[in-house]
Amino acid sequence: MPALPPLTRHGPKEAQARISAGAVLLDVREDMELRIASVKGALHIPMGQIQARLGELDRTREIVCMCHHGMRSEGVAEFLRENGFTLVANLEGGIAAWTAEVDPSVPQY
Repeated sequence: MPALPPLTRHGPKEAQARISAGAVLLDVREDMELRIASVKGALHIPMGQIQARLGELDRTREIVCMCHHGMRSEGVAEFLRENGFTLVANLEGGIAAWTAEVDPSVPQY
């Protein structure tokens, strides 16, 4: 199997533009984290449930993966790519960067 091209990474403002254009923001954080801070409209599937819930994801839309700082979501993005998803990106800096650069009303934790 040929190697995949490098993972696409979006900063918060680019991710926001992609989401506005129709991309799905996939929040892979745990339920307790979501209760502290969330981005309106994001699809929430905790990292540990991704494999079992792949059928809930639309392969025809770009998926921007997000966690707290961007490390867990990068792993999920790579997993999605390995499973045939081609329109996948990672939100660099996670929800912490989103708060700092896009929406300061989203709590930091």
